[in-house]
Amino acid sequence: MEYIKNIREKCPLVHFITNYVTVNDVANALLAIGGSPIMTDEVLDAPDMQNICNALVINPGTLNENTVKAMIESGKRANKLGHIVVLDPCGAGATPYRNKVINELIENINFDCIKGNISEIKALANVSSKNKGVDADVSDQVTRDNLSDVFKMAKALSAKTGAVIAITGPIDVIVYKDNAYTTDNGCKAMRQITGTGCMTAGVVAAALVANPEDKLKAVTAGIVAVGLAGEMASKYAKGTGSLHIGLIDELSNLNDSLLETGAQIERFDI
Repeated sequence: MEYIKNIREKCPLVHFITNYVTVNDVANALLAIGGSPIMTDEVLDAPDMQNICNALVINPGTLNENTVKAMIESGKRANKLGHIVVLDPCGAGATPYRNKVINELIENINFDCIKGNISEIKALANVSSKNKGVDADVSDQVTRDNLSDVFKMAKALSAKTGAVIAITGPIDVIVYKDNAYTTDNGCKAMRQITGTGCMTAGVVAAALVANPEDKLKAVTAGIVAVGLAGEMASKYAKGTGSLHIGLIDELSNLNDSLLETGAQIERFDI
């Protein structure tokens, strides 16, 4: 498949209601991969924005009551129009209010993909988890030894929500129905850059719009793209600042040949 070529040719317009901390990084990452971003979270404006967009990404990282209303109404409009909708459940499990909001989003909106770290996904699956603000706790990390349990949890959540479940971390896990992929792209320093997860959600949304034939493969391609870009940038970065810029540069230079050559993917039947 020509995942990156398709994104660049279709240039999906993606509407973000997202974390204020990372909004600029999200926009630049999507532009670099070939998409087009638009940001609005005003309830009187956001739902109508879906009339001209191809996808919606919801990230409740910086919550307020008005934004929640905009998320729900925009999600309902996107569903009505048949648009791609991605949820990045930032900080799920951290506070009762945040959990209430995220559950309300899942109850009211049909998501094509739910992408989060392992602590966030465990919180959505009602499995005991820990987190450090918006970061996964070390004790929750996915390892080769606990993959089977992670697959089982993600498969159940996918069946419940109808979404592709993507768990990002040192080992990425992507699950849909009876199939799963793991990916090993990326570098440790990416965890020290604010917004890599938020960027990934935007790239995943664009990949889903541009490659609708297979949701699982499209989500996997989006996750690999960001991980591989960070991996390539780490080879010359002097620190997290230059890694941050390098990641955007590598996304802008990425093509399907590089993606195929660099992807570290394993497929599982679950």
